[in-house]
Amino acid sequence: MKKDLHPEYYPKAKVTCACGNAFTVGSTMKEIKVELCSACHPFYTGKQKLVDSARRVEKFKEKMEKKAAISATKKEKKPRAKKTK
Repeated sequence: MKKDLHPEYYPKAKVTCACGNAFTVGSTMKEIKVELCSACHPFYTGKQKLVDSARRVEKFKEKMEKKAAISATKKEKKPRAKKTK
């Protein structure tokens, strides 16, 4: 096998969650930062919590409102009569 082909493996890589939970796993990265872990994920805790760090839900709602407004204005316009030669 070729030398220096594979990345370095860290058997005790530290994983840190946004909730403050920290644990170790094996990885090719020395430190890993995550938003959700088993201690705060709704599936494991049974609590429903909306995590929207990048305003994705609000941006989607704004986009849908704009599309609805545009389609409403198109429906209000009367279709033009076709020109005949």
